[in-house]
Amino acid sequence: MSIQSSIENKLKRAFSPERLAVINESHLHAGHHHVESGHHVEFDGKGETHFRVRLVSPAFSGMSRVERHRAVNTALADELKAGLHALAIEPSAPGEKTRW
Repeated sequence: MSIQSSIENKLKRAFSPERLAVINESHLHAGHHHVESGHHVEFDGKGETHFRVRLVSPAFSGMSRVERHRAVNTALADELKAGLHALAIEPSAPGEKTRW
């Protein structure tokens, strides 16, 4: 299973979102440097290492922005430990304004 599919499945189970978009943005980071095993390496932009997650879920009603981000990070803890390098999170409750 791809990392993207795993992210989508876990977020659906955890939050039952009304809307969900998981966008692989790895290609946008080609040429960027990051630390891997204590060494600076240049990222080639391939694979599944950088994602943007947009979701609208009733589960976020009454939660602060920080609480929402923590909840998503908790749901995706295994992916983050396994090499997911960057995760941009855009969580909203129903009725809140979104950028998408």
